[in-house]
Amino acid sequence: MHRQNFDPNKVQLSRLISIKTGGCPEDCGYCSQSAHHETGLKASKLMEVRRVVAEAKKARDAGATRYCMGAAWRNPKARDMDAMVAMVEGVKALGMETCMTLGMLDLEQAARLKQAGLDYYNHNIDTSERYYREVISTRSFAERLETLEHVRQSGIKVCCGGIIGMGEEPVDRIDMLVTLANLPEHPQSVPINMLIPIAGTPLADAKPIEPIEFVRVIALARIMMPKSHIRLSAGRMAMTDEMQALCFFAGANSIFVGDTLLTADNPGEDKDTLLFRRLGIEPMELEAQ
Repeated sequence: MHRQNFDPNKVQLSRLISIKTGGCPEDCGYCSQSAHHETGLKASKLMEVRRVVAEAKKARDAGATRYCMGAAWRNPKARDMDAMVAMVEGVKALGMETCMTLGMLDLEQAARLKQAGLDYYNHNIDTSERYYREVISTRSFAERLETLEHVRQSGIKVCCGGIIGMGEEPVDRIDMLVTLANLPEHPQSVPINMLIPIAGTPLADAKPIEPIEFVRVIALARIMMPKSHIRLSAGRMAMTDEMQALCFFAGANSIFVGDTLLTADNPGEDKDTLLFRRLGIEPMELEAQ
């Protein structure tokens, strides 16, 4: 299945940066950036456009082909949209693919970001609809699907996945993937995250998932969405090289590079380079625009 749609020895590299950290009004049980949780994280102001672009250039020079910008918002305010547009335009001018995750979007906001050149918009459904209320109460599952529809209608590619290891049952993982696979179009990018337990959050003491159970989710995502990029996303710091290798062999073909992933640690380019060398994996080139 993987070989029919991708070169199995190539992995797409993305870089994720937090352009506005902390103070989020949502109560997502896994998130260090929620204002509802005492995690010790201080809220920051929106990053300046020039700094965002400068960091994107560093990421490009390190081999990343896609640059993802994340803000801890329920939804972007009208006063922030000019800066969002400028960030997209600045990163796009570097020859990189652009991605944003800003919370909920209305149709007008999505259309404006599309006009600026945004390639991807990330908005995860997180888990199954059945288990969703165990994790989040301030934003409904239906609202997440509505944002995905706005993104799709605007012509922006959809990036949507979820988090594994939040106390859900195996059937919830399956139901989450079924929801994704039954969207009007398969998401072009599907990030599969392994929960990073963070002190001060409701899920700080969640029982770790068995590695093989996580690999099974990757494999099922690849089978159900054969033409999507399946991203081995958050949680790689807790994975052995062998577990990551199994994920790549099961169909994962995208990762986030860099030392940090929003507020969490990430393996860093040096470790990833060594792992890729051991596995015979090469970075994926940027697709023709």
